[in-house]
Amino acid sequence: MVGMVWEDAPYPMLAVSTMGTVEQANEAARLLLPGPVIGDRLEHVVPGWLSRAHFGCRGAEPYGEIGDRVYQAHAVHAPAGRTVWWLVDVTGRQHAVDSLREWAAFLSNASNELLPSLNLDRCLEVTACLAARRLADTALVVLPRPGRWYAIARCARGGEAVREDAVIDPGTLPGLTEALQGFPPVPPRWSAPEDVPGWLLPDGPGEVGSVAVTALPGHGLPAGALVLVRGSRAGFSDDERLFVRLFALWAGSAISVARLYAEQALVTETLMSELLPPPTPALPGVELAARYRPAGPSERVGGDFYDVYPVAGSGRESLVVLGDVAGKGLEAAVLTGRIRNTLRALLPLADDHQRVLELLNGVLVTDDDPTRYVTLVLASFQRLGPRVAMRLTSAGHPAPLILRNDGRVEDVPAVGTLIGILDDITSVTHSAVLEPGETCLLYSDGIIEARGGPLGHEFFGEERLSEQLAQCAGMPPEALAERVQMLASQWAGEGEHDDMAVVAISAPRAAGRERL
Repeated sequence: MVGMVWEDAPYPMLAVSTMGTVEQANEAARLLLPGPVIGDRLEHVVPGWLSRAHFGCRGAEPYGEIGDRVYQAHAVHAPAGRTVWWLVDVTGRQHAVDSLREWAAFLSNASNELLPSLNLDRCLEVTACLAARRLADTALVVLPRPGRWYAIARCARGGEAVREDAVIDPGTLPGLTEALQGFPPVPPRWSAPEDVPGWLLPDGPGEVGSVAVTALPGHGLPAGALVLVRGSRAGFSDDERLFVRLFALWAGSAISVARLYAEQALVTETLMSELLPPPTPALPGVELAARYRPAGPSERVGGDFYDVYPVAGSGRESLVVLGDVAGKGLEAAVLTGRIRNTLRALLPLADDHQRVLELLNGVLVTDDDPTRYVTLVLASFQRLGPRVAMRLTSAGHPAPLILRNDGRVEDVPAVGTLIGILDDITSVTHSAVLEPGETCLLYSDGIIEARGGPLGHEFFGEERLSEQLAQCAGMPPEALAERVQMLASQWAGEGEHDDMAVVAISAPRAAGRERL
């Protein structure tokens, strides 16, 4: 351990006795450590991290700072119980590890902020703010919209994100057109400050040292482009280039998922609007009210439906259709939409209820699916002075009820076979007249088959419905429809129930003072 090999070794070396005294130190160690080294106690010569490692009987090879450098210490056991410490400068490696940890923390934070959100605008804003926090003085996310419109999220370091939709020419910023294509990935491109278009920094360019454009690749499709604007700083370091690509991949994936979700939500909402029950129109001389409650608490549509057509058939009458499709949920809603469209096409024939039902039956029977059927009740009505004249036809559906002014509840003897099972169907159309203040109630079997009550398993039933209606004589149709649905819902409680639909058709009391 003594001689030229020891003295001229490029690494600092210390020989420490069993008593903790520095017996030898080569030239590199004497230049690194302050003051006299040889003959002094180790704890007086070296930093605390190395002293603790020596006297605390070593495990892993320690490392720490000496001056402005980072060293890793390696112990070698020598004769006579001495220990020789070799110090290796690992500053560069440590800085790389620290940088890696910082970038890993940045990407982890980016993941936590980006991935939970399915809101597209929020994803664009978060991406811009994350990039401005670590990668640039100002960051923009550019996403194509239909036509020449582009969604732009802009964020300056330490500021809040700003979102706007603007008409821009991506060709005014070098590399943006290619980046927006997104696939294959386009490497970042740095632009000179004079190449910065006005739309990039609308509040003024300020100090622009460089501009970088990189693609945000999605799931095989372009997810937009990331634009990074820096002041006096130069281009990316090697570490930054690597992690910018990783950040772009993460952000692009999050934006793609949010964009796909937004598109699917728009499609769903558009299709759902066709399936939702329509608002009840205002009709002269007739008052209408309707209520609908799907079976599931999170569902908006189901197998029950109603439609109101102010003009049907020859145009003298209006028509209300209330139906109940077999099944629940989305599949029932799809069949509901098909039946409603078919009935809408058959409106010119609405004067003949039997004919309408036969044609609809022919459409459903050809499906060769015995589970696809519907029960219906058709109610055609017109105003005759202060009264309302009605024609009611039921096709396998619960018969309508008429609430008279004296509290009597009449069952309408309209019967018929359900639609979609048999090749031939039968139906009976019943005529009725509503005096001012009287109401005809159409309802689905979800009302009378609501299971609950004190014992938890009893049907609400037709008899109980009639008893409750008898107490509602003269009640406006809005209040009556609301009460019927409320009573059935309260009877079912928290238990499962079928879809519920109610339509109330009334001859208003004020109609007697009007003239045709």
